[in-house]
Amino acid sequence: MSKIEVTPGMFSKLESKPTLKTPITLLLSALVVIAFFGFLGKPGDVSFVWSDKREAIQLPAFTVNSMLFCTVVGVVLLLIAAFSIYRSVHAKKTPVWLIAIFGFGVMMALLGWLATGAVQGVQMIFILSNTLVLAIPLILGGMAGVMSERVGVVNIAIEGQLLTGAFVSAVVGTMTGNLYVGMVAAMVAAGVLSMVLASLAIKYLVEQIIIGVLLNVLVIGITNFLHSAWLDNDSSHLNYPGTFDKIALPLLSDIPVLGQVLFNNRITVYLMFIIVPVLWFILFRTKLGLRARAVGEHPLAADTVGINVAKTRFWWVTLGGMVAGLGGAALTIGNVGSFGREMSAGQGFIALAVVILGRWQPIYVTLAALLFGFTIILRVWANQVSPGIPVDFITMVPYLVTLVAVAGFAGKVRPPAASGQPYIKG
Repeated sequence: MSKIEVTPGMFSKLESKPTLKTPITLLLSALVVIAFFGFLGKPGDVSFVWSDKREAIQLPAFTVNSMLFCTVVGVVLLLIAAFSIYRSVHAKKTPVWLIAIFGFGVMMALLGWLATGAVQGVQMIFILSNTLVLAIPLILGGMAGVMSERVGVVNIAIEGQLLTGAFVSAVVGTMTGNLYVGMVAAMVAAGVLSMVLASLAIKYLVEQIIIGVLLNVLVIGITNFLHSAWLDNDSSHLNYPGTFDKIALPLLSDIPVLGQVLFNNRITVYLMFIIVPVLWFILFRTKLGLRARAVGEHPLAADTVGINVAKTRFWWVTLGGMVAGLGGAALTIGNVGSFGREMSAGQGFIALAVVILGRWQPIYVTLAALLFGFTIILRVWANQVSPGIPVDFITMVPYLVTLVAVAGFAGKVRPPAASGQPYIKG
C-alpha cells in the first residue's frame, strides 16, 4: 500500500468560508453603543484613570463627557463594522485583531457608561489586571480543549480538571507549606483524570461526551464531600495555602499601564505567557504538531504514514489535562488563596465555548478568554460604581456574552474533522 504524505498545507483549504454573521453582529453592537450608551446615555462626565501609586511614571486621568465619548466610540465601531461587511462581500474574513479592537472599544464604552458621575472613575489598572488574572483558568482550560480536540478527542471534562487542580493545589499546598509542590500536584492529579478520559475514549471507544459529563459530576461530588467532611473540620491545616507572591519584572513592570498589568504578576500568569505561544509554535510550526493535527483531521491517513494514532491522542489529552490542572491551581493558589465548593463555577464549560470562538487556535482562544475575564470582573466592579443595576443581571453577563460571541462571531466554524470520532485500527 502506498503511503499518503502529510504536508503542512493539507488542512489549509478546510477552513470555514466567511459569512455575514460576524459583520452583522459587529453592526448591531455598534448601533447599541451609539443608541443606548451615546444618544440615550447618562449625562455627566467620566474619568479614565490610567495610573496608580505603584507606577514610577504617572499618566494623567482622561476626563470626558460620557455621552460624547460613547457616541464617538460608536462611530468608530460603525466604521469597523462597515469594513467587515466590505470584506465579507468580497469573500474575505474579518481579521481577528480587528475584532479584538472592536471588543476593546465596546468595553471602553460600557465602562464609560457605567462610571458616569462616579467619583473614583474607571480604574483601568484594576480592570485590566483583574481581567487577565480571572482569564487565566479560562485560557489554560481552553489550551486543554485545543490540545484534546486537535487530536480528535472532545474534552468535556475541563470543568472537572479545573476543579481537581483547584482542590489538590489548595490541600497539598497547605499540607506541605510549599505552593510550588501544590501546583505540580494539581497538574499531576488533573493529568491522571485526563488519563481516565483518554483510556475510556481511545481504548474502550466509550462515547467521549458521556465520559466527560460523568467525570465532571464525579469530581464535583467528590470535592464537595471532601470539603464538607474533611476540609471544614480543620481548614487552617488543610485549606489555607495562601497565594503566590507577585513577581515584578525589572524595567518591564515600570512601563505605564502595561507594566502593572502584564509584568507584575504571579507565577501562574507568567506560565500562561509561556504555554500559549509554545503550544501555538508546536502545533503550527513543528513536525510534532503536524502529526497531532493529522491525527485530528484524518486518523486513517496519519496511521498510513506510520503515526500511532492511539498513542498520540492519549498523550496530548493527558498533557492537556495537566495544563487544565494548572488552570485550577490558578483559581486557588494563584488568586483566591483557598478552595471553595464548586469554585470553578462553570468556567470549564465557558472554556469549551472559548475554544470554539477561538477556532482551535491558541492565540485566538486566549483573546476570547480575555473577553470573558473582563465580563467576570465587570460583575464585581459594576456593583460598586452602579448599584442601581440589578445584581442578577450583572451575574448573567458572562453567559450572555458566551451566547452572543459563539452565535455571532464563531460562524460556521469547522472543528477538526475527526473530533469526537473513535478510531479503530485496521
